Amino acid sequence: MARIAIVGVGAIGSVVAALLQSVEQHELILCTRRPLSHLNVETPEGSINISYSNLTDLSQAGSVDWVIVATKTYDAPGAGAWVEHFCRQGAPVAVIQNGVEHRERFASYVQRDQIVSVIIDCPAERRAPESVHQRGPAELFIQADVLGRSFAALFQGSAAQITLTADFLSAAWRKLCINSAGSISALLGKPAGVFQDEAIGEATLEVVSECAAVGRAVGAILDEDIPQKVLTQYRNYPIDSVNSLLADRLAGRPMETDARIGAIVRHGRQRNIPTPRNSLLLALLEAI
Repeated sequence: MARIAIVGVGAIGSVVAALLQSVEQHELILCTRRPLSHLNVETPEGSINISYSNLTDLSQAGSVDWVIVATKTYDAPGAGAWVEHFCRQGAPVAVIQNGVEHRERFASYVQRDQIVSVIIDCPAERRAPESVHQRGPAELFIQADVLGRSFAALFQGSAAQITLTADFLSAAWRKLCINSAGSISALLGKPAGVFQDEAIGEATLEVVSECAAVGRAVGAILDEDIPQKVLTQYRNYPIDSVNSLLADRLAGRPMETDARIGAIVRHGRQRNIPTPRNSLLLALLEAI
């Protein structure tokens, strides 16, 4: 049994909590800004009511075996205080976030060798502060080192689909290619059905191609046909499917534009790779 603190209890944090609870071995501590009276997750396997203790005050936090950060990337400074507190006592931290800069975001709060970088691919939406709908399976890509394997073991017996990878860089950039396409949906304010349009499809191929070119320059190994694979993936989604970037925009919340699009533009600029379409998307999304 492990005592696990989860910092960031949105859609993804809630799904992770549900997966860990299904193992029936762990004690969950949900760290939130406001008190959380209850939490229900509708999963493909059925409805799960999470059993947990809730912390809103860092001064009340004790020691834990693991910390999981599942906040939005722009909330890293807020999560950092929790991370610093728990990790000072020796706990490792798994950072489950979008983008390709997991360790960089938390390097000022914890030693890099205490960080496990994790990518999750899971369609999930928060219906209310206490209710999350998980539309499909949760697939986690975890760095294949000692800490990564230890983190993966926490989910043994759950429905999580775990991939331990020695090439986390490529996994992260592959996910970023998928996320880059989602920025088009967020800009237009329309769900996945918009990708059925031929002109939008062409724009998607161009946006993802730029992302892949930058990723390869960084060192990621990406299939040549990844733009078409990403477009096909979006076209296979239910037409009313909403990615998290669009969900944030529709809810009036900040969007992860820097981690999803800004990173492409930033790394491209550092390596003299032009990213005109992603640069335009970044400018337009930041102007909303």
